Amino acid sequence: MSGKREEIVEAALAIADERGLGGVSMRAVAQAVGVTPMALYPHVKDKAGLLDAMLGRLLANVGEAAPQLSGSQDWRVRLRAFADTARSLAMGHPWAVTLLFSRPAVTPDAVGTVDLLYGALLDAGVPPGQVPRLERLVSTYVLGWIASESGGRFGPGDPRGVRGRAGDAFPAHAAVADWLLPPVDWDAEYAADLDDLERLVESVAERDG
Repeated sequence: MSGKREEIVEAALAIADERGLGGVSMRAVAQAVGVTPMALYPHVKDKAGLLDAMLGRLLANVGEAAPQLSGSQDWRVRLRAFADTARSLAMGHPWAVTLLFSRPAVTPDAVGTVDLLYGALLDAGVPPGQVPRLERLVSTYVLGWIASESGGRFGPGDPRGVRGRAGDAFPAHAAVADWLLPPVDWDAEYAADLDDLERLVESVAERDG
């Protein structure tokens, strides 16, 4: 990435951190960089190109922040490093999940991070024909968790609300009511979910490999 393009992308990321993704515009970025909006176009083409570059920078940050993603590590370590690092970075950029969910990885740095995931799945024994599907499944789970966590979906439950639902009208709630009431250790649940994802990858490798 050229120096000017890098400066433009970093300015866009800073604006998103301050104002949210909706605050990112060619005009706002140009003002932050100290140029006219037209001066941005040779570097990012248009607003879609700017968003793609921002996505690429975020995914590159994941790869750079997680040296365990290197091919010398066990595939399980690499998969978990991707998930944990993405979660940590998203906590500093709450708007990022919207961008990650809404755009494909098309820039070289974004594709490079996906390639690391492909490599981990191949090393797990997943057949090449199943790798893209499994990568989408893993990435969508991780992003979905991050979106739920940053959006406030995960939080302390209301015991009175749980008890109110646990009756004849909602028998399944009644059956699990004792497990709905205690506070949830979200870090432990996230780790357990990643364990289940690993077993899913292993099952596909054993079934189709």
